[in-house]
Amino acid sequence: MTEKHFVIEDIEPVLFYGINNGNIRLLRALFPKLRLVARDNVVKTMGEDGDIKKFAEVFESLQSHGARYNRLTEEDVVNIVRSGKTGGEDSSEAIVYSLSGKPICPRSENQRRLVEAFSSKDMIFAVGPAGSGKTYMAIAMAVRALKQKEIRRIILSRPAVEAGEKLGFLPGDMKEKVDPYLQPLYDALQEMIPGAKLQEYLSTNVIQIAPLAFMRGRTLNDAVVILDEAQNTTRAQIKMFLTRMGMNTKMIVTGDMTQIDLPATQHSGLIDAMHILKGIPGIAFIEMTKDDIVRHRLVTQIVEAYEKSKSSENR
Repeated sequence: MTEKHFVIEDIEPVLFYGINNGNIRLLRALFPKLRLVARDNVVKTMGEDGDIKKFAEVFESLQSHGARYNRLTEEDVVNIVRSGKTGGEDSSEAIVYSLSGKPICPRSENQRRLVEAFSSKDMIFAVGPAGSGKTYMAIAMAVRALKQKEIRRIILSRPAVEAGEKLGFLPGDMKEKVDPYLQPLYDALQEMIPGAKLQEYLSTNVIQIAPLAFMRGRTLNDAVVILDEAQNTTRAQIKMFLTRMGMNTKMIVTGDMTQIDLPATQHSGLIDAMHILKGIPGIAFIEMTKDDIVRHRLVTQIVEAYEKSKSSENR
């Protein structure tokens, strides 16, 4: 009799074991010749070599399925054990799957262009109005790259532009001061990565979220690096950020030219960068419009109303 231990690494153990340990009980029934003992993130198997080899294949398939779809039902377990497939429908356009199992897909032509550019370019500028999905799509592609082990870390950054309140007057330490600026990035991650796994990634710096000022002096290798709200960077700041690029790294810079919060005396670095870097091979520029907005229908109408107001003011 052989004994072998299998470590659950790609998903949370609670997802693998199922509700009330339903999945592990089902595996015991489907592998009656094996003795399975589950504790923490380790499944200990005891039995004949052939049975353990079969279980090893199933174990990897179960982990892969759970990591991709963020779910692992008893029906999934049965289908994987019996046929190696879940029998569920897969979306050909799905980037990743949300915690509810819903596929996260591009929902407009420009969002598709952004996804395609990620495959062929190392640096992408994606600009457009609020709600056009530029940041959400960027984070989804970064999470997919991390899950597929194409990179070792995700780095998300934003300029902490003060709007009415001075950071020094806000309560708390530096993290507590800047977290409100970074909350939209946390929100997107929380839809795609289970809570315990996300906390593990954050605590081990597999996922790093930091203000733009913290990027100085670094060389960023084996990563997807996203700079959000780049319209609020100065020329010096965005140059500093772009030159952090290391080996096996992709950079995505997002921004909305209509929401520049810099003082009137400062020029947006994003506008300068898009002009200066035009025509460089390896850099893609995706310009989204109000037609790409995927939030509540009122958001599109609000954007249109402000565009009309601005046009009438300029006459």
